[in-house]
Amino acid sequence: MMEGNDGIGCLENSSTSEGKPPNPRTSSYRQQCPTNDGGLKPCKKSLVRHPSLQVKSKASDIAGENGHVAENHGAEFTPIVRSGAWADIGFRTSMEDVYLCLDDFMHYYGLKNFVDGPNAFYGVFDGHGGKHAANFACSHLPMFIVKDKDFPGKVERVVASAFLQTDAAFAKACALDSALPSGTTALAALVLGRMLVVANAGDCRAVLCRRGKAIEMSRDHKPICNRERKRIEASGGYVYDGYLNGQLNVARALGDWHMEGMKGANGGPLTAEPELMTEDLTEEDEFLIIGCDGLWDVFLSQNAVDFARRRLQEHNDPVMCSKDLVDEALKRKSGDNLAVVVVCFQSHPPPNLVVPRERVRRSFSAEGLMELQSFLNSLGN
Repeated sequence: MMEGNDGIGCLENSSTSEGKPPNPRTSSYRQQCPTNDGGLKPCKKSLVRHPSLQVKSKASDIAGENGHVAENHGAEFTPIVRSGAWADIGFRTSMEDVYLCLDDFMHYYGLKNFVDGPNAFYGVFDGHGGKHAANFACSHLPMFIVKDKDFPGKVERVVASAFLQTDAAFAKACALDSALPSGTTALAALVLGRMLVVANAGDCRAVLCRRGKAIEMSRDHKPICNRERKRIEASGGYVYDGYLNGQLNVARALGDWHMEGMKGANGGPLTAEPELMTEDLTEEDEFLIIGCDGLWDVFLSQNAVDFARRRLQEHNDPVMCSKDLVDEALKRKSGDNLAVVVVCFQSHPPPNLVVPRERVRRSFSAEGLMELQSFLNSLGN
């Protein structure tokens, strides 16, 4: 069963001639956002498909807050972003996954493009305990990014701050409306020029395909992971049977302010702070897969890259590729909601990889030559 998503990132599984998601500057979008009193108004269904939207211009190095500067190799490469997404309710009774695709991020929000090359935003949000937190994060996270005066110069600091601002804003909304409390994991990917920045809080995952090889751009934040367990225990929490405080199977999330002992004014074992990873895109980078945990429950990262790569070689369509991944996950009996975004960085499909055969140097030993000579002599006799 397919379910169309509600809200800015809750987009239909279909195509549109315009190829654009809802615009937050229009009245129809404002009807989808939470009101000032914390409530959520009805959403208008919208469509998304970006198979032909391409951004072509001179690429340049984008500096992050940590002094990150693109390397010289592949300096002439300019990513051409093409994205598509697909979602399915799966075997669940309700749909709580949300996604967002913006191939022209700054123009969409009415900003001048301050970077050379593409500027794009992609996100997946996996709600739990309801869909309100996922909808809220999808609507507000990108806006907190573009409204920051340091964007896009200090993009890593800006993105991390946007996660925390979104979490705090949702806490205020929940205080005004008792029907809103819920939580969501969040993963955001930004492409600015040749820089790819991925921020993750939870167990969604981003995987980059670099000439057929899977490069994981995020880590699953599970309570049982050693690093997360140590952080949880240092914050006064505990892990029981794989669950944070015996209640959540993720160690980082936005929302969940209603759950006792999780979050507070002075912090807590559940954090909304994202973990960031940054890469410089080169001509060897083919596409990015981001998906909620329903996909990764049945796909290994390399397995997903191999599968998606074959599909893109067949049709070169990121929308169809997203659907292919979702359909295959359902065949593999994924028991969760499914939301997948595929972002291509080239206009052409992934090339066939021909593994060169290793040259084997063959030689005869002296004994071998003697045996061969003896055999030939016997034939002559």
